[in-house]
Amino acid sequence: MAGSSTDRSGRPKLQVQLDESTARGQYANLALLNHSESEFVLDFAFIQPGASQSARVVSRVITTPKHAKRLLRALATNVERYEKRHGTIEIDERDIEPPVH
Repeated sequence: MAGSSTDRSGRPKLQVQLDESTARGQYANLALLNHSESEFVLDFAFIQPGASQSARVVSRVITTPKHAKRLLRALATNVERYEKRHGTIEIDERDIEPPVH
């Protein structure tokens, strides 16, 4: 591939494109997970602190089981790197087992 660049492992670099709205992102403080044999559904929602127990889904991601496992590993690796740099992320005991739907 003439003109392409690679990362340190020799793999081609991924070019990611974002429109302005997507680049701003959406804030979520709740994630709901569901799965079937062929896909995982991740709903990211915002629940207003101190408000009723009503949450508004701000984004839904549907992916394959294989990609869900890669995402799990990538999150674990990045949390570990974060904690090495910034210290342990403390969570409340109630947060240990998040609800899975």
